[in-house]
Amino acid sequence: MKYQISIGSNTAPETNLQKAHEALDTLFPDIRYSTVKETPSFGFHHLSVFLDQVAQFSSSLSASEIIRLLKGVEREIGRLPGEKEREIVKIDLDLLASEVEVFKAEDLKRTYIQEGLAELNKKTMRFLGLIPARYASTRFPAKPLAMLGGKTVIQRVYEQVVGCVDDAYVATDDERIAKVVENFGGKVVMTSTSHKSGTDRCREAASKVDGQFDVIINIQGDEPFIHPSQIETVKQCFDDDTTQIATLVRPFPFDASIEQLQNPNGVKVVIDKDLHALYFSRSVIPYLRGVESSEWLTHHTFYKHIGLYAYQRTVLDEITSLPQSSLELAESLEQLRWLENGYTIKVGLTDVETIGIDTPEDLRRAEEFLKNHVG
Repeated sequence: MKYQISIGSNTAPETNLQKAHEALDTLFPDIRYSTVKETPSFGFHHLSVFLDQVAQFSSSLSASEIIRLLKGVEREIGRLPGEKEREIVKIDLDLLASEVEVFKAEDLKRTYIQEGLAELNKKTMRFLGLIPARYASTRFPAKPLAMLGGKTVIQRVYEQVVGCVDDAYVATDDERIAKVVENFGGKVVMTSTSHKSGTDRCREAASKVDGQFDVIINIQGDEPFIHPSQIETVKQCFDDDTTQIATLVRPFPFDASIEQLQNPNGVKVVIDKDLHALYFSRSVIPYLRGVESSEWLTHHTFYKHIGLYAYQRTVLDEITSLPQSSLELAESLEQLRWLENGYTIKVGLTDVETIGIDTPEDLRRAEEFLKNHVG
């Protein structure tokens, strides 16, 4: 749920606004603020000038819980009962509205609030690219450090990502990977060795990176040919402010073999008319009744999942707190946990061919791909 609040002070306003920001940043990591406005007081008997602004953030908490937190910040900064009647306002935090309810209709009509909300709505979203990379891999140990065309795999991924986002980091639990990244001039953040998925690693990394980001993009560390256009496509999914999670799919070519379609390592996706994922499966979905399987690709467009995810900052915190679900355990696909818990996954379409590297044989195919497709 998105919320809008007003923030005001007429007593040591610069200091108290800063204190409020520090507290709110901790409570609501994706919060964004409008420019501070100097405004006259409303309803005071004596001339009083406030520094006022508005802010927006997302939270799964109820409105009553948000109000309780805001009043707690006021007390923390030192606001005392009765001060407002004496026209002393160290800090004033009011919940204006949520996506579904207005709480301060009169306040919303005020010019500075309207201007502030318009400013926030025009602000472009900030994207953080995170590349989870671990040294241990059952099928291909030390995969991020494998050489591909004179560069390590992880360097090739990083170079594809860094120009497409506001900031980018490799998230790793291994000092050898960290050293290589630093040597080629990349940014790295160290994470725990206990994470079970790249999504969990991204959550920890995002909490350690400086800066405010609206969306976290999780780029797999074994995708050296991830294309900037694919990252842009995922970013564009968040032009719709209801998008919680986004990912990519690629139509299977009509000339693909039935063996390629049936390969359980290639995850298939069914999408709705609004480009939301309905289901992910290692099986072929949908099943075409009455059509020979050898003819399926000429009778229907099947979609292959490209393992690139982006999450609203608060949604990332929420989904990594969920227990594993039955469908996730059945198919070994963590995105099914999110669907089972009611989250929506927006899908971007790409026709760019890439090669992920899971095995030494994939690396050899990637070398050939590099020679033939990359200048």
